[in-house]
Amino acid sequence: MAYSKFLTAAVSAVVLVAATGAGFAQDLRKITFAQPSASAINSFPVYIAIGEGYFADEGLEVQVETVNGSGSVLQALAAGQADFGRPGPGPLLTARSRGVDAVFIYNVAARANFGIMVEEDSPFQTPADLADKVIGTGTADGAEVGFARNVMSGAGMVPGKDFKMMTVGDGGPATAAFLRGDISAYSASVADAAVLVQRGVPLRDITPAEFARFFGNGLVTMNETIQQDPALVEGFVRAFMKGQIFAMDEANREASLDHFAAGFPQEIEDRDFASALFTAVRSKSIPLEEDKGLGYLPPAVWDEWQASLIANGDLAAPLDDLSAAFTNDFVSKISAELN
Repeated sequence: MAYSKFLTAAVSAVVLVAATGAGFAQDLRKITFAQPSASAINSFPVYIAIGEGYFADEGLEVQVETVNGSGSVLQALAAGQADFGRPGPGPLLTARSRGVDAVFIYNVAARANFGIMVEEDSPFQTPADLADKVIGTGTADGAEVGFARNVMSGAGMVPGKDFKMMTVGDGGPATAAFLRGDISAYSASVADAAVLVQRGVPLRDITPAEFARFFGNGLVTMNETIQQDPALVEGFVRAFMKGQIFAMDEANREASLDHFAAGFPQEIEDRDFASALFTAVRSKSIPLEEDKGLGYLPPAVWDEWQASLIANGDLAAPLDDLSAAFTNDFVSKISAELN
């Protein structure tokens, strides 16, 4: 499927969204999905799959729990407080190095979901220009941290030596950090950047183009779940992929926004802004290798992610078996089934 043709374009809180649609039944199995930020748009396939009844068709009722960053998502998975989550690849690999047997099963942000952003009128043009400067991040251990270190490493720069990183939060706190001059750049997701622009801080992305292949957050579950309940994983992935396919059809834009409003009404108060944000987030979910289908995880980029984490000191050594950190088994099967 040529997905590009469809493109025109914290904090702990629990949101329980009732499953709707033709497949609803009283005996649905209740499961928990943990997301790293309070946003329906960032987790758009989940909210669409809830609203369209795709999870209910699989016999599932999904409770969405919002936590603070990828590290907290992985903690929730490891503690059995969530069945699925959406952390970044960097945090997943560092967690696996500590013995957390979590596995990536779906590439949601198939193109880099983050960028090194500077104020539009700043003199900074490349990451190398940020020597001796401070880069802000939303969380201390989220996917945006590993991405920023990766980009800066590509410019030959070492954190703590050639530049500094500071956790400043997102939204209002990040805006204030820019305005006070606390930070010269911000490692931001497309959603973070859109919020800052809305708050009066026009931004410019100085991330080199080659970093687009460094995919961002994706679906993760524990290996124990894969081994003991593969039908659950397959059902969740199938519903999720249906939600993403629905979102790719421009004819479904308003219905998608309605589903987001059901999950996070405050996020859709400015519907025009929410629609523009949805376009930006959706664009990052289109695979670079479209022939591989939605959700495909390129093994070569996992190698690059691991190498960058080692270079930046986030991993002391290569994992014993990097291939155990991810699987394309579910997305390959379901892609063939749905397409």
